Amino acid sequence: MAEYFDADHARDIAALGKRFAARTQWPTWLLIAVIYGGWLGVLTGLHAGHLSLPAATPLLIVLCAWHMSLQHELIHGHPTRLAGVNMALGWPPLAVWFPYTLYRESHMAHHRDEALTVPGIDPETNYVLPARWTRLPRWQRVLWRARKSFVGRMVIGPPMAVGTMLTGAAKTARTGDTRHLPMWLAHVAAVALLLAAVQRYAGVPWWFYLVAISWPALGLAMVRSLYEHRAASSPKARIAINEAGIVMRLLYLNNNYHLVHHDLPGLPWFHLPLAYRLRRDDYHDKCGGFVIDGYVALLRRYAWRATDAPAHPFYDGAAR
Repeated sequence: MAEYFDADHARDIAALGKRFAARTQWPTWLLIAVIYGGWLGVLTGLHAGHLSLPAATPLLIVLCAWHMSLQHELIHGHPTRLAGVNMALGWPPLAVWFPYTLYRESHMAHHRDEALTVPGIDPETNYVLPARWTRLPRWQRVLWRARKSFVGRMVIGPPMAVGTMLTGAAKTARTGDTRHLPMWLAHVAAVALLLAAVQRYAGVPWWFYLVAISWPALGLAMVRSLYEHRAASSPKARIAINEAGIVMRLLYLNNNYHLVHHDLPGLPWFHLPLAYRLRRDDYHDKCGGFVIDGYVALLRRYAWRATDAPAHPFYDGAAR
């Protein structure tokens, strides 16, 4: 559900939807072609001997991280209104770890703004319940604190996120719930096929693709969510605006304007900057000043220290 400041704001956003770019979604179609074409192009360069593996690796890392941003855009109904078509466009597991269908389900649950950051309700929270925090062994507390730093987010974040996902899947399976079994079988088969094809065609060892490409790609993608939400009494004050530079905006498809995205989840990525500029001061007020001056500023301030405490400061799990 879109949220507007007033009737004029609603008219301005509606006018964006009438533009040629919004009607044709050509920027998103171009993005799809660039990401998949770039990924295949790098592998072809390896196959032909025009690229070395050390040169190709950072390119593949960026393309896989970019693909995860594309999946987020597809989940929100672009470039078509057909969920099945969008799923087909985002289903190939270039970044390996997260099945598209599972990501779609968890992410839509994340868009309940009133439950943002709440452990056990928001599937993308970076917090744990205070009661659980007191029971965690020391080494797990160290990992949680480290994951809330910029460097820790990139290095420790991926294994913790994947571990949490797999643990959740195992718990679901133990209850006898097999709804996701076809999804997992299809995903594992697709990943196996992808790794075999990449090794056979481009000479990239399957283990190298897992460890040196898909793992860092997930870490790069997770930088965006390092501090895009905080625990605050007002739901909208929990959502950040990151005034990032053009490179990071393009990598994250303008999702750095995160409050704008939460208020206007159906707005395509290429209109988020304009929507932000139309009501910049209003959005700053709405998020309670939760405005970040780019990802370099985050790196400088939180390279080695946590953005905040891992234990949720006011939610104790008593209410749902």
